Amino acid sequence: MKLKLVNKSKHQTPNYTTLGSSGMDIRANIINTIILNPGERVGVPTGLFLEIPLGFEIQIRPRSGLAIKNGITVLNTPGTIDADYRGEIGVILIYHSDMKFSIKDGDRIAQLVLTRVEKIEWECVDSLTVTERGQGGFGSTGII
Repeated sequence: MKLKLVNKSKHQTPNYTTLGSSGMDIRANIINTIILNPGERVGVPTGLFLEIPLGFEIQIRPRSGLAIKNGITVLNTPGTIDADYRGEIGVILIYHSDMKFSIKDGDRIAQLVLTRVEKIEWECVDSLTVTERGQGGFGSTGII
């Protein structure tokens, strides 16, 4: 599927690293290095602007390498870019470690994934179908 992209960054257009990749890495597009302190969060610009077809969204997801090695993740995982949004893609990162961390221009900070979105049409009823699980919520299945 082709999507329209305006790349106002100094960096390459996002691409799939391998044939089986689901996401494309996106990079920080910043002038000054960002220093994150433990527990701090920051919005990082990418210089990317997209035109997403109706019926789809772009999800912004963490990079597993940044998460395991450095404790950096996307705060609102997954971040949703709606089909009618035309502004710059920004990534909200949070830092979960105990030392300072630097984000430099061009660093790969997250990945984007194109996802189909189904629209809901509500059917208002008085009751729902009974299941074995019923109303059992958080941890009720005993599976850890």
